[in-house]
Amino acid sequence: MRIKESMGRRVFLAVNAILLGLVGFACLAPMLHVLSCSISDPYTLARVQGFHLWPIAPITFDGYKTVLSYQNIVIGYANTLFYVAAGVGLNLVLTTVAAYVLSQKRFLPGNTIMLFMAFTMLFNGGMIPNYLLIVKMGLIDSRMAIVLPSAFNVFNLVIMRSSFKEIPDALEESARLDGANDMQILWHIIIPVSKATIAVITLFVAVALWNSWFTASIYLTDRSKWPLQLFLREILINNSQRSLDAGVKASALAQQTLVKYCIIIVATVPILCIYPFLQKYFVKGIMIGSIKG
Repeated sequence: MRIKESMGRRVFLAVNAILLGLVGFACLAPMLHVLSCSISDPYTLARVQGFHLWPIAPITFDGYKTVLSYQNIVIGYANTLFYVAAGVGLNLVLTTVAAYVLSQKRFLPGNTIMLFMAFTMLFNGGMIPNYLLIVKMGLIDSRMAIVLPSAFNVFNLVIMRSSFKEIPDALEESARLDGANDMQILWHIIIPVSKATIAVITLFVAVALWNSWFTASIYLTDRSKWPLQLFLREILINNSQRSLDAGVKASALAQQTLVKYCIIIVATVPILCIYPFLQKYFVKGIMIGSIKG
């Protein structure tokens, strides 16, 4: 038998749907604006100001041709994929092992070590000491200069440690009674139960590495090791320089604006493809790994 909903319940659902729809539109609209502008006519786009949810005719792909015709764009994609894959893998291994050890109640120095690690979230040496450290380690112009500094993050450790501490002790105790050691418990029990948290941390690290360009600009001089973001930055600078050389003509400025929109799409779409696969874990992973008072 179907229970009839009250008027208050219907009003609540309607208002809730409207508010969520507005929030969803507010998140989606900027992306639609950039996508529409990237294939719009640059000269008409320069004259027509405002927000655009659909392309301005005539539709053109000249901006994408300019960006994708850059000879180093494939190298940049390959390097970025390597940095993301290596950085995420190394970060997950170190964070998972450290979180497991520090979440064990029998490990007495755990809380003290966490305090020292948390201190680094508030204070750090800064850019110059980090640069000198990379120089002393002989990592200048090395791919490891990008991967190693991202190999460990205290914020991710706090989330994962809190998630591990939420797992009932009975699971680990029963495994030890069956003769399992720490590595077996971590691999067969802790990690499968914490898939949501691991997925969230994977997303955090992958997005950070994908968008990173400043570190590479400091440590890398060999262009064959540059990530995608540095090449896109170079395209933007070169395009701006051509506009200045052209005397800042309206046509040059219009083309420069079009290239900017296309660069945003080229840099953003690949990482956005990861979200649908991790979205179902995102909220659950954040809530499980949150610090409870």
